Amino acid sequence: MQRQALAWRRAGVRIAFVPTMGYLHSGHASLMRRARRIVRPSGKLVVSIYVNPAQFGPQEDLSRYPRDLPGDKALCGRMGVDCLFVPGTDEIYPADQSGSHSAYVMETRVSSSMEGASRPTHFRGVATIVAKLFNLVLPEVAVFGAKDFQQAAVIRKVTADLNYPVRIVVAPTVREPDGLALSSRNNYLSVEERSQALVLSQALRFVARRVSLCKSGVPASRLKADVLRMVAAQPRARVDYVEFFDPATLQPLQRVSRGTQMALAVFVGKTRLIDNALL
Repeated sequence: MQRQALAWRRAGVRIAFVPTMGYLHSGHASLMRRARRIVRPSGKLVVSIYVNPAQFGPQEDLSRYPRDLPGDKALCGRMGVDCLFVPGTDEIYPADQSGSHSAYVMETRVSSSMEGASRPTHFRGVATIVAKLFNLVLPEVAVFGAKDFQQAAVIRKVTADLNYPVRIVVAPTVREPDGLALSSRNNYLSVEERSQALVLSQALRFVARRVSLCKSGVPASRLKADVLRMVAAQPRARVDYVEFFDPATLQPLQRVSRGTQMALAVFVGKTRLIDNALL
């Protein structure tokens, strides 16, 4: 992969990159379309598929994470992907003579709350795999989805602080017609759970309406209590977190007004789903 990328760069070819964990859906396709528009037909579009063990906690769903490489290849073919990069763990995390991989990348500010608090090793794994993939693919631009808002913020910070010459583009969240954000983990949901999972997008819309009606803002504590009640009304759902914060700094806000970012994580059955919106 690196040799091919170097050859393209020497020839003056622009490279756009979409890193994924596979089980691709129309949300991923929207990222590919965005990447292609940036580098145009003359550029190269690279998509990676790698289910990264370093970003899963000990009790999380690495072994259950859905995989469909034939389907992923077919979608990438339809999208005009130039290179599908599917490395193995022994290549991404080669062990030294001690039998372990010991070099990791950590971001310590924007990664500390929300997903970072609920999943303590998650962003170390994300930052490490993105740094590795940038070194292998050597892209000019990389495209990520807005559904993982905090992840995109971490990647932007790592890219800036470590001087990667990569432009980070964050594309809008793609949703089902009923509002559920597209996610590979939606595949875990039963029919009943799928219906109850709509509470995430319903909560975002509810809060957005409340905020739009109050020019002076609404106390975050009051809105959190409202969201907790909404989620509690769904028998299979429970809140992990609900947060209101500055979208630039990710610092929490005590009063919520227009321009505040909202994010929440909710377990529906055993499946943990996340969503966010700019209010």
